[in-house]
Amino acid sequence: MNAFSRRGACPALSAPMQTGDGLLVRLNPVAEGLSPKLLIELAESALRHGNGIMEVTARGSLQIRGLTAESAALLAAEVDALGIAVRTGVPVETGPLAGIDPQEIADPRLMAERIRMAVEEAGLATRLGPKVAVIVDGGGQLTLDGVTADVRLKAVRADTASRWLVSVAGDGQTSRPLTVADEDAARDIAIAALRMVAEKGREAHTRDLSERQLASLASWHSTAPPSVLPEGGAVEHSRLPIGLFNLNNGHALGIGLPYGSMPADKIVALAQKALALGATEIRLAPGRALLFLGQPADTSQPLQQTAADLGFVIAPTDPRTRVAACPGAPACASGRIATRDIAEAIAAENADTLDFTLHISGCAKGCAHPGPAALTIVGDENGAGLVVNATAKALPAGYRPGYDAARGISRVAAMIRSARFQGEAAAACLTRLGTAGIAETYKQE
Repeated sequence: MNAFSRRGACPALSAPMQTGDGLLVRLNPVAEGLSPKLLIELAESALRHGNGIMEVTARGSLQIRGLTAESAALLAAEVDALGIAVRTGVPVETGPLAGIDPQEIADPRLMAERIRMAVEEAGLATRLGPKVAVIVDGGGQLTLDGVTADVRLKAVRADTASRWLVSVAGDGQTSRPLTVADEDAARDIAIAALRMVAEKGREAHTRDLSERQLASLASWHSTAPPSVLPEGGAVEHSRLPIGLFNLNNGHALGIGLPYGSMPADKIVALAQKALALGATEIRLAPGRALLFLGQPADTSQPLQQTAADLGFVIAPTDPRTRVAACPGAPACASGRIATRDIAEAIAAENADTLDFTLHISGCAKGCAHPGPAALTIVGDENGAGLVVNATAKALPAGYRPGYDAARGISRVAAMIRSARFQGEAAAACLTRLGTAGIAETYKQE
C-alpha cells in the first residue's frame, strides 16, 4: 500500500489514487452482490477510515473517498477480514441482473468467465493499460449501452438462435460494430482485439487500431445475416436502474445515489431498513444505483419511502438523474465551486427543461463526466464557466460567480422555455440557439 496509482489509472483497493480530498479506492466485488450486513460493515469501515463519502460509479463500482495512506491500509485489511473478494486484472463486466433477468437474450456470465480465463492464459493483464475494459451484455431490462469499453459483446437474436454482436471503442451508440458471431468466435475475436491493443503498448485502446486490423477482426468467423449487423453501434437506451424490475424469481428494487454519492451513514441506514424488510442481497448497478433483492413485494414502498427520506433517488424521472456532479468544494481540494449545492438548486428549479446531461465540475479534470455534455459548469480561477457541447476541459464561453451559477442556468432554462417549438426537446433547442446566445444569457445579471 506504499505506492499510489497515477491519475488516469484505476484506483483499486491495493493502489489508492490521490485526489483532491485524499486517497480514493475502488472496489469491484467478485460476488454479484453483497448481503445488507456486509454493505453495512463496509460503510462503517468507510466512516472509520475515510471522510464518510461513498460512491457508486457510472460503471457500477463502489468508491470510498478521503483516505490516508495509513487508513487505506486499515480499510484494505478490514475488507479482507470481511471476506469481500475484489476483482483484479482486465475488467470484464456484465450487467447487474445477469442470469436472473427474464428478458435477457443470453446469460452473459459464462462468456465473461471464458474471456477472463483467456486473458489470463494469454498473459494480457500486465500488457494492457488500466483503463482497457470488456463488456459482455446479455440484453434485458438493464443493458450496458451507456458504459464505454474497448470491446463489447452484446447478445442479439439471429434467426432462432442467439449470437453475439462484437463491437469496439465506445458505448452502445458510439462503438464500431465488427461482426455477429457464435460464442466461440466472439470470444476469439475479443481476445484477438485485446492482443492487438497490447502490441501497441499500455497506453493503447481499440480506438488506436488501424482500419486493416479492424477489417481482419470483422472478417473473423462472421455468422451475421445482413439484417442483424447494424450500420452503427447498438442504439437502444437502457432503462435507468431505478424502480422495480421483475426477475426470474422475485423482483429487484433500484434506488439511486444522487450524483453517484451519499454519506456512508445514510447507506448504513438504508441497508439496515432493507435488512429489516427481508432483503438478502444488494447489487451495485451501472448508472450509480443500488439494487435490492430478496425482499417481499409488499415491502418495496416502505423501502422506497425510507430511501426518499434519506435523500436517495427513487424515481427515474428525478431531475437529479440528468445531472453529473463531482464532490467539488469544500469536499475536494481541487474544487473551485460548490458543485453539489449548485446541482441541487438547478435540479429543484429546472426539472421541466432537464432532458439533457448537465455536468457540474469543480475543476477542469471533469471526473464526474469525462465525455462531452450539452452544458457544463466548470470551476476555475475566474468563477463558474459555462461550456456548451464539450467537456470540462474546453474553454468556457462565459462566466459568472460560482455562488451564482445556478441562477445563470435558470436564465438559460427560461430562454429554452420561451424559444423552443412545440414538441421540441430542450437539447435540440440548445443546439439551435447556439453557443454565443446561450453564453450571453448565462452571464446576464
